[in-house]
Amino acid sequence: MEAIIRLKPGKDKSIVRNHPWIFSGAIKSIEGPVQEGSFVEVVANKGRHLGYGHYQDGSIAVRVLLFEHEELQDNLYEARIASAWNLRKSLGLTDDASTNIFRLIHAEGDFLPGLIIDHYNGHLVIQCHSIGMYMDIEKIKSALITVIGDRLKSIYLKSSSTLPKNFNDYDDDGYIHGEAETPQIALEYGNKFAINWVTGQKTGFFIDQRENRQLLAKYAKGKKILNTFCYSGGFSVFALNAGAQLVHSLDASQKAIDLTDENIELGGFSEDQHKSIVADAMEYIKELPEDFDIIILDPPAFAKHRSAKHNAIQGYKRLNAHAIRQIKPGGMIFTFSCSQVVDKVLFNNTIIAAAIAAGRKVRILEQLHQPADHPVSSTHPEGEYLKGLVIQVE
Repeated sequence: MEAIIRLKPGKDKSIVRNHPWIFSGAIKSIEGPVQEGSFVEVVANKGRHLGYGHYQDGSIAVRVLLFEHEELQDNLYEARIASAWNLRKSLGLTDDASTNIFRLIHAEGDFLPGLIIDHYNGHLVIQCHSIGMYMDIEKIKSALITVIGDRLKSIYLKSSSTLPKNFNDYDDDGYIHGEAETPQIALEYGNKFAINWVTGQKTGFFIDQRENRQLLAKYAKGKKILNTFCYSGGFSVFALNAGAQLVHSLDASQKAIDLTDENIELGGFSEDQHKSIVADAMEYIKELPEDFDIIILDPPAFAKHRSAKHNAIQGYKRLNAHAIRQIKPGGMIFTFSCSQVVDKVLFNNTIIAAAIAAGRKVRILEQLHQPADHPVSSTHPEGEYLKGLVIQVE
């Protein structure tokens, strides 16, 4: 018997609209025994059934999996994962010989809040962002094996950095199905990358920039390009393969630069074509040593919580103002924010403010976002986290 989460009067509006988060402040009472990660029923103040979800101590107390009009089913994970796989198939991602890197499960966007699964050439990497998803990992594994079949080579569980720090029941990261040596070579639009999900950040690669990397390739031929916050050099590899004259990859982390160098070597590029730089981007960009045609600004999230939003906006403004001042006339800047609390209107306004502060005229050429394998649920707009612009500077 599931514990019952009873909501305060008037606090059922969001779940009635199928928003998948119930915050702790909305809960009136918890009836019955409840443990971290347990499956619970959610009811309105007067007892009306509203749905089922995973309970967890914290700000987001329940991540809703089934709403009032949806019935409990034994094959929940299989059905949701099959739906996600079929979507990626319709996008041309599951059978593309030139691209075998994609996101299979994007949490709320695939109606499995708290679960991320990335695909690298038949190998899956799972990150559980909720205890409930971790508690159901055997069901998830079984569903993945059923849906993907013989094409599935391995499943690596990597949740040590995404589960609450005080959760002590998690075993070490490791393979829960099959095994593989890392790094593994995988492809995006024919560009080769060495992916190491064991030691790399997140699941090993930043898949959400795939289409934006391909867009850069359209502009890169014959250009001098600076790729800041480069991590493993994704934008750099795309640019070089597209015929860029020169690419400089910059990151504050030597570990990131080592990954970049590995991918540059994998692509067979020469020292005349590429240079790696370990430096602070904000300081480096103030006085650039080269006359760059294109600058890429893809920083980590400056704000992970609303309390940091103001400081984040100031950071984005300073960074972009420096780049706008320094880039050659007619040059282009690919600029991004992955801070969920900074929406696209606020980000656009920040870039406009940066242009005014820099005293240069700017045109917006492209408005960028996350790709279709990172879908946004219509009832969970918070899932739209990546936004970007391509601007041209007079």
